[in-house]
Amino acid sequence: MTVAATKKMTFEEFLNYDDGTDNLYELENGELIPVSSESDINQRIAMFLVSFFLQLGIPSYRLRMKAEVAVHSQKVGVRVPDLVVYSEELAQVMQGATRSLILMDMPPPLLVVEIVSPNQENRDYRYKRSEYAARGIAEYWIVDHIAQKVTVLEWVEGFYDERVYEGESAIASTIFANLQLTAAEVLQG
Repeated sequence: MTVAATKKMTFEEFLNYDDGTDNLYELENGELIPVSSESDINQRIAMFLVSFFLQLGIPSYRLRMKAEVAVHSQKVGVRVPDLVVYSEELAQVMQGATRSLILMDMPPPLLVVEIVSPNQENRDYRYKRSEYAARGIAEYWIVDHIAQKVTVLEWVEGFYDERVYEGESAIASTIFANLQLTAAEVLQG
């Protein structure tokens, strides 16, 4: 669902937009798209991954849920992934920020995770894939509990190489060398 507007919104207008609510929005090709509230399974999966990454030794200051990430679409847009893992450099840049918004001139996150919601498959598998690749994000995980698979996209020379994991398949990651995690564990949340 998009918010009705008479004209396309610029990135600068988006930065200053306040509708008097606490609602989050993505900016896609000049249109505001409300970020819907998450289902219980999506929230469980996100919390499981946060907990897992903490146990893996990633400090909490490098983990964010619902951080805003500026991306290139037809115009500069903003995505709100379910989970973001910052690099150490990005965490330092974000220190003291008044808004959890990663701008285009900032280092990209190491990882973004999108947990697929019903009727959002095209956005997660197609549009966000190209936007995150153009942003240079090292890994993009698509956790699809509907199709029962985890897709790991690794950024290689401006494009993503794709690996799909199902069931007890161990997920491989170039940014987390000591990752010991299966698709089934992620999908159970």
